[in-house]
Amino acid sequence: MLTKTHPVTGAAIKRAIEARDGRTLASFYADNAVTRIVDRNNPPSKPREIKGRGAISTFWDDICSRTMTHRVDVTLADGEQMAFTQACTYPDGAKVFCIALLKLENGLIVDQTVVQAWDE
Repeated sequence: MLTKTHPVTGAAIKRAIEARDGRTLASFYADNAVTRIVDRNNPPSKPREIKGRGAISTFWDDICSRTMTHRVDVTLADGEQMAFTQACTYPDGAKVFCIALLKLENGLIVDQTVVQAWDE
């Protein structure tokens, strides 16, 4: 069952990501939200698309269940747009870096694009 939605702020997204709190992260999305991921396995011409708050919740549950640290370094907000950077480290030292661009409506995420890279 999904939690009630909550308006997203830069401070709230930082707290939820760094605490690996997938339930709170899912609460920031509108029911019809779409997240697109661009990386080595999902090029710009064929990004991975995750549609709907339920599927996005499953995505965040997976990310937050991994044994790794998450740090949000930069958060910028301008009206109905937000961006943040996230740096992650696995226990073996492997690193992941991403930047996320968000479109908001009524304080909820309706569209998100994530560009990420990781150590290989």
